[in-house]
Amino acid sequence: MPPVLNDHTLIYKQIAQMLEDGILRGIYPEETQVPSTNELARTLCINPATGAKGLNLLVEQGILYKRRGIGMFVAPGAAGRIRAKRREEFLAQYVKPLVTEARKLGLTDEELQAMLHAACRQEE
Repeated sequence: MPPVLNDHTLIYKQIAQMLEDGILRGIYPEETQVPSTNELARTLCINPATGAKGLNLLVEQGILYKRRGIGMFVAPGAAGRIRAKRREEFLAQYVKPLVTEARKLGLTDEELQAMLHAACRQEE
């Protein structure tokens, strides 16, 4: 069953994220080939240009590299770069707004840390 695309995010960005997820889960280890533009288009029922845009985004970020005439491959260190990028995004999207709201509520660092610790325990 092919992955499901949503209407909330640009398709090429969803493709890039799907490939990143595959790299992080070990589906695409370093130096292995990822699906081609045509394979993505066929599997996801999208325009090949959209698939190419998603792949090229990852090339620009150093996650994939091109082998002329062969295809796209996972770059050495790609998983580490993805984790670093996602950690920065996590900080910007979740942690900083959390701290901002905590300050509005008058929470101390210790109180916020205790809340986070308790939430983490609940997830275990």
